[in-house]
Amino acid sequence: MRWDALFSDMEAQFAEGERLAVDAEISERTRVETASVALADRLRGSLNSHVAVYLACGRAFEGTLSHAGADALVLNELRHQVLVPYGAVARYAGLGRGSVAETSQVRRRIGLAHALRGLARDRAELAVTLRHAPERDTGLAGVIDRVGSDFLDLALVSPGSPGGHHRSGR
Repeated sequence: MRWDALFSDMEAQFAEGERLAVDAEISERTRVETASVALADRLRGSLNSHVAVYLACGRAFEGTLSHAGADALVLNELRHQVLVPYGAVARYAGLGRGSVAETSQVRRRIGLAHALRGLARDRAELAVTLRHAPERDTGLAGVIDRVGSDFLDLALVSPGSPGGHHRSGR
C-alpha cells in the first residue's frame, strides 16, 4: 500500500516535470518566433485596420493602414493618403497582435525610394513633413524633381500659384 502511494507520488512529480518542460519549450519558441518578426510584418497583420501613427517631429496621422512595405507604410486618411517612412515614426497605436510575412520577393524589395520615384514621375503635388523643423514650419508643399539613394529634390510650390515652382530643396 505504501509502495502504491510512493509510485503514485513519483508518477505525479514526473508528469508535473514533463508539463513544466513542455511549458518552458513553448515559452522559448514563442520568444524566438516573436524576436524574428519584422515591423513590416507586424504592420501587415493590421492592414485595413484603423491605426494612428505618431511621428518623431510631433505630428500624428490617423486612418486605415492600406500598405506596409519594406521601409514605409501608406495610411488612408479621410482626404489624403500619407506615405510614412518607418524611420520617421516614434510610435504606433491600434496595431493588432498578429503579423503577416510578405511572400512576394518583388514586393519585399520595393522600398520608399520606389514610391518616391513614382510620385516624381507622375509630377504629383504633395506635402512633405520635415523631421527637424521649427514648430511653425514643419512642412513643405511641392513636386519631387528627383530622388537619390538618400535624398530628394523638391520643387516648392508657391501658395496660390497654379503649379508655379520657385526653388528646389533637399
